[in-house]
Amino acid sequence: MAVGDRAIIGQYWPEDSLVHAMDPRAKFLLSLVLMAAVFCAATPVALAVAALFIVGFYGAARIPLLQAVGALGPLIILVLVTALLNVLFVQGGQVYFEWGIICISEKGIQSAVFIGCRLFLLLLGMSLLTLTTTTLDITAAFERLLAPTARLGVPAHELGMILGIALRFLPQFMTELGVIYRAQVSRGARFDANPFKGGMRMLTALMVPLFASAFRHAETLSAAMEARCYHGGDGRTRLDPLRLTWRDGAGTAAVLVMLATVIAANFIPV
Repeated sequence: MAVGDRAIIGQYWPEDSLVHAMDPRAKFLLSLVLMAAVFCAATPVALAVAALFIVGFYGAARIPLLQAVGALGPLIILVLVTALLNVLFVQGGQVYFEWGIICISEKGIQSAVFIGCRLFLLLLGMSLLTLTTTTLDITAAFERLLAPTARLGVPAHELGMILGIALRFLPQFMTELGVIYRAQVSRGARFDANPFKGGMRMLTALMVPLFASAFRHAETLSAAMEARCYHGGDGRTRLDPLRLTWRDGAGTAAVLVMLATVIAANFIPV
């Protein structure tokens, strides 16, 4: 994939890097540790340390950071909504604006910025997993990690298959949403109108074709699995078996150093 190409959330970014070559099981578990490290950041200094490590991980993966940020575009609305809720509901310190029940204070803004940055780093860190790991590898890793629970009746293979299908269809639906949007605009639809007047109609013009496309893809996938005599994970083998290497040890050490550094940074006086 060329640098100028636009990445889509959930889409694999092919590259020859140490992070790409890691075992998907290690990357899956280390992604959870990375999330824990970001959650452990309780001060702006600690959050800045976590951000530096995440930027370093993207550098090791040879993925342009701006491309990764652009891939998170549809999820930025979650960050903005969370920040807005903190502005409105967290009170304290100097009051900058007050009108009725709406009050914007110093602590509200500080909390909004901090929580927004933390959520953004979480999304960026988890996006590194999907950008550096193919859907098949993520599915295999998830299934292998859940394999010990199969004796308890947990359908490890089926859950892994569901995860793989969800990850595979996410970028495809994002692409189709863009196609549907452009098609509706070419037919005269106006999506920049007042949302309070025609919001439901505009939403219907996008969602109805998108859901119809989703059901069509689901039916095609079901027919394809039946034609290939799919019968679950019994007896299945892999062309490339999963193996832990020195790269996984290096990645584990890097993430653990990140966790320890973030925790230590919490004690630095601000």
